[in-house]
Amino acid sequence: MKRKPKVASTDVTAPKKHHWMTGLLVSMEDPELRVKEDNRVVVIKDKYPKAQYHYLVLPKANIPSIWHLKKENEDLLLHMAKVAEDLTKEHKDSEFLIGYHAVPSMQRLHLHVISTDFNSPCLKTKYHWNSFTTPFFLHSADICNQLREKGELKKLKSEDSAEHLNTPLKCHKCSETPKNMPELKRHLLSHLPNQRNIVQ
Repeated sequence: MKRKPKVASTDVTAPKKHHWMTGLLVSMEDPELRVKEDNRVVVIKDKYPKAQYHYLVLPKANIPSIWHLKKENEDLLLHMAKVAEDLTKEHKDSEFLIGYHAVPSMQRLHLHVISTDFNSPCLKTKYHWNSFTTPFFLHSADICNQLREKGELKKLKSEDSAEHLNTPLKCHKCSETPKNMPELKRHLLSHLPNQRNIVQ
């Protein structure tokens, strides 16, 4: 008995698989995540927010990461910073950090705009915490100044990046040094002005 030849699937509705590193490119097109856009950038909600408010500002230009920026990108960088600052004004009850990770895990340049409550179930590991609260987090103003003054960015050494991520836990608002993440997250609640909408 002859086997029937296999026919290639013609189901055009089947979802395409994407490598996780290119997830931001997919998120940029997701209407559920997209917050705003203009002719140069797209703003999205971080899919796995590490705080109550966590946005990403991404350029439409295909720039893989912060380390691909050149002098001619200075205007774009300043524009991204301005968009980020405007976002923070929409949440006047919160403080924010605006900056880049020294070793980005995702493709496409992205600027983090994150509230300093760090009140989120997605904040789970020491690496998550230290990526925002140590020199691993490169503040936007410093990066803009460096590009303007030097014409290029000085890359953090890989051993320094690793050391920052492995730094013992420390509260970003006081001298408390919790032993682990659950203890840190309990401590962070003491810094929240309003504890009614707490997410563990």
